[in-house]
Amino acid sequence: MIDIHTHILPNIDDRARSIEETFNLIKEAKSVGFEAIVSTSHYMEGYYETDAPEREVWVNAIYENLKAKNIDVELYLGNEIYMSENMIKLLEEGKASTINDTSYVLFEMPLNAEPLNLYDSIYEMMQYKIVPILAHPERYTFVQKEPELIYDLIQKGVLMQANYGSIAGQYGEKAKIIVKKFFENNMIHMLGSDVHRQNTVYPKIPEILSELSELIGEEKLKELTTTNPRLVLHNKRIDIEEPHEFELTWKEKLMMSKGDSFGKVIKKFLTK
Repeated sequence: MIDIHTHILPNIDDRARSIEETFNLIKEAKSVGFEAIVSTSHYMEGYYETDAPEREVWVNAIYENLKAKNIDVELYLGNEIYMSENMIKLLEEGKASTINDTSYVLFEMPLNAEPLNLYDSIYEMMQYKIVPILAHPERYTFVQKEPELIYDLIQKGVLMQANYGSIAGQYGEKAKIIVKKFFENNMIHMLGSDVHRQNTVYPKIPEILSELSELIGEEKLKELTTTNPRLVLHNKRIDIEEPHEFELTWKEKLMMSKGDSFGKVIKKFLTK
């Protein structure tokens, strides 16, 4: 498996807090089946601005250390870029990074408000032959209210990366409901841990994989965990299945309209 979304570099963003934690995270990843990891530190103007050359030095040094210790894990450089009107400029200036120097870019949006320039930014990336990958679409509150936005973005050429932890409820009941619907309707194209700390998502991976296998099948699971991430790393085209538009059931709408704590109560009531 290939982990396409991680925050393992020390002291770069809201990340691993030390080089020791970095190596512990890599060991955790290896122990649950990851053979390659993409370091996608946040790049957010005014907050997280460690440029590509400095991050590349970190990745190379860590990789050399892993080889010296006979820890067989590949490391690659990337970014999770906070969407802005300067994204192309940041890439051209070598501040932010595509994934492994390919045409693929992992980007994120504000969690609680749809950006006004979303479609302009998507169009600009397409004009520059960039393939945008939206990080964790299930986590955005405005997507949870209007999931049809993701269908529309996919039709415009945006790929979707879900977080492993979402299916396990790591980000709340709403994210879990929506990501399940995305999986069921061909609207997720790859998976990532989005790991920041030790003893969080990696120990849960075996259980999450088992649940996902039941939901989407082994063949599709391999596509999302290994095949598509590998195509990204090698700058190859990903042929996606046609997504399906969907509507939430009344039970799902009820749970989505309330806070997570209320949703858990409703879920318990509805499943009795």
